[in-house]
Amino acid sequence: MPTTKSQMERRTLGRSGREVSVIGQGCWQLGADWGDVEPSDAIGVLNAAIDAGVTFLDTADVYGDGRSEQLVGKVLADRTDVDLVVATKMGRRADPFDASAFTLDAFRGWLDRSRRNLGVDRIDLVQLHCPPTSVYSDDRIYDHLDTMVSEGVVAAYGVSVETVDEALTAIARPHVASVQIILNAFRRKPLERVLPEAAAAGVGIIARVPLASGLLSGKYDEHTTFAADDHRTFNRDGGAFDVGETFSGVPFDVGVRAAQQVADLTPAGTTTAQLALRWIVDQPGVTTVIPGARSAEQARANAEAAWVPPLTPDLQDALRDLYDREIRAHVHHRW
Repeated sequence: MPTTKSQMERRTLGRSGREVSVIGQGCWQLGADWGDVEPSDAIGVLNAAIDAGVTFLDTADVYGDGRSEQLVGKVLADRTDVDLVVATKMGRRADPFDASAFTLDAFRGWLDRSRRNLGVDRIDLVQLHCPPTSVYSDDRIYDHLDTMVSEGVVAAYGVSVETVDEALTAIARPHVASVQIILNAFRRKPLERVLPEAAAAGVGIIARVPLASGLLSGKYDEHTTFAADDHRTFNRDGGAFDVGETFSGVPFDVGVRAAQQVADLTPAGTTTAQLALRWIVDQPGVTTVIPGARSAEQARANAEAAWVPPLTPDLQDALRDLYDREIRAHVHHRW
């Protein structure tokens, strides 16, 4: 793989066959639930990430009720100089939110809306967006997705999951291209079975919540507060969606203490966030990791993690010990 900054390392995104940068750009922050981000700042984030070597953008139809997709679509139309791969998600708009709502007509409606938002005829990758667990084992759902591929609406499909069991169910399906799952130094359970089985099946792994909602930046302390419209305020107890999406399910005070220890382990010349991102890139089976950003500076700093040297065995061991000592009891049995 290239080691110069002219091109970030790329890996094949599972059965999609597309190559993507090992550091991607998550676009949840650009839509909603992280406090207000001005459209010009959001466009700046995306362009900064692309200029730094990012070629994979991940969004969803519910991020800002389409706002994130629309912003990605504007950049996609402008940045014809780069071979970008854009993934979106569908399913959280289901009403009622159960398997019965996941119909072929619903898929067509959701995807038509996403294609308009993104300004494309065919979506590179669509992912089921943490649907009810029964959806992952429903033959009918995969038939619908295969139909969308045959009709040219999407090029490939994958799943976004909350639990390792959901991931393993999806990996067994022959046409699932990728699995998106929470994976970071505070959420290590996917290393046990999900990553090895995905690699054996040729399924890509997209690692989300890589910084544990910012905990692994090492910048928070017990006095840090967040805006009322930030999920780090309103979803700490899982009141809006799965609590594992906020601070990876780690109690805030526990996470702050553990993150300060990660900061103490971080080598000179590397930020704690870059260390956390590099840890994910180093895990066998990971295709790409999708940190979010609220500023162009953050996007550039995240991309720089691709050039951080692989973590030493001693540092890997120290992070594993920290997880076992401080974090495991809070999360390992839950997801």
